[in-house]
Amino acid sequence: MFDTLSDRLAATFKNLRGKGRLSEADIDATAREIRIALLEADVALPVVRSFIKQVKERATGAEVSQALNPAQQVIKIVNEELIGILGGETRRLRFAKTSPTVIMLAGLQGAGKTTLAGKLGVWLKGQGHSPLLVACDLQRPNAVNQLAVVAERAGVGVYAPQPGNGTGDPVQVAKDSIEYARTKQYDIVIVDTAGRLGIDEEMMRQAADIRDAVSPDEILFVVDAMIGQDAVNTAEAFRDGVGFDGVVLSKLDGDARGGAALSIAQVTGKQIMFASNGEKLDDFDAFHPDRMASRILGMGDMLSLIEKAEQTFSQEEAAKMASKLASSKGKEFTLDDFLAQMEQVRKMGSISKLLGMLPGMAQMKDQINNIDERDVDRTAAIIKSMTPGERHDPTIINGSRRARIAKGSGVEVSAVKSLVERFFEARKMMSRMAQGGGMPGMPGIPGMGGGTGRQKKQQKQAKGKRKSGNPMKRKAEEAAAAARREQAQQGGAFGLPAGQPGEDFELPDEFKKFMG
Repeated sequence: MFDTLSDRLAATFKNLRGKGRLSEADIDATAREIRIALLEADVALPVVRSFIKQVKERATGAEVSQALNPAQQVIKIVNEELIGILGGETRRLRFAKTSPTVIMLAGLQGAGKTTLAGKLGVWLKGQGHSPLLVACDLQRPNAVNQLAVVAERAGVGVYAPQPGNGTGDPVQVAKDSIEYARTKQYDIVIVDTAGRLGIDEEMMRQAADIRDAVSPDEILFVVDAMIGQDAVNTAEAFRDGVGFDGVVLSKLDGDARGGAALSIAQVTGKQIMFASNGEKLDDFDAFHPDRMASRILGMGDMLSLIEKAEQTFSQEEAAKMASKLASSKGKEFTLDDFLAQMEQVRKMGSISKLLGMLPGMAQMKDQINNIDERDVDRTAAIIKSMTPGERHDPTIINGSRRARIAKGSGVEVSAVKSLVERFFEARKMMSRMAQGGGMPGMPGIPGMGGGTGRQKKQQKQAKGKRKSGNPMKRKAEEAAAAARREQAQQGGAFGLPAGQPGEDFELPDEFKKFMG
């Protein structure tokens, strides 16, 4: 959703890099480009004006003019102001002192409230809670059935005493659900309310009646992030008519301009609490303004990636795999282990989304978007078509075995050969890293290993060239070395005279200018 905005900002900052000093004209040009980028992204005009004013004020101050790298300082300012627009700090759910905690969902029809109720249920269940979904949307056809299906998929409870389709009293259903939750030991009640295609008096009155009947601890306004500026108008109408405590953005995986998301927290004064970015029930998480700002500026989102990995991978399993890679040059790491790891990564979500969270990957956006997720399934099919012996020791896979595996998995023979070769290369690299050898081909870093073979080779070459074969030249080299040793014995540190260190020493003119 923020791709266009990210591209425009990246191009703007690229023009700043390499400049040792920023003039007022540079700052004005940058502010103008950022303003255009935000307006093109459909950010509300008052928000854009406030944002640009803050950036310009900070960019023309001492914060930038005295910085060693002014361009990076401007990027830092933009990042901090973006975080401010998106709400500042992450806002957590407020839970009731005595169960159940009541969460009411409000919003227009089509915003995704019913599906989001299931996503919120899954998220809360993962946090150790026992949520109950309550069907109070009795107007929309089959809304009650949809909520029941979503609850079943989510593995959470549902309270739907009325069939809906225009019959039943939603206020009474909401009121009865609290006692039902207490009886059945549910600690969180999620009330799904009815919406309309636009703001009307009946919808607002019904939402207000449900609010008064259940006294919710949190009222979450669900907004479709794809509807643009109208999202801000709708949010203001709900804030004034019913009131809400936080915002949930749905459909963040869409390709519309995401300015509404950047505007809503600033305009309404209510923070974005959750974001839904996919069709699956687990494509949902708490909204972190700092991480979203980092993604928009193409800096990645390592914290979210680490959290996903921690939820998917067990520490015990990770330690087991690491020990296999570290022993016997990684030969204990088999294709079965490779398949298990691949399936764990797949559980984390889309490969392209995961890669998009890595810093610097914004420059490879086209390549990431062209990744075929089905390649993972094809690789799994190839491995599953092998015998246990072949998975344990892929070296036994010959021509006839490759043909059989290819036939069993529905791929070309070359695909099987390529997979085995890539597995050996990957195992070799991962084994070297697990043993502290660093990345192959990378220069050695103190304490990190790596590049040892190349260093030894360079040392060997240096030893061979230490003495010249020409007697006259070798004699001159020996005399120069003796003179250096004598000077070192007579002088102090860094080759300065031994008396008063640095007494007659002066910095070069370039260094004087640098030091001011």
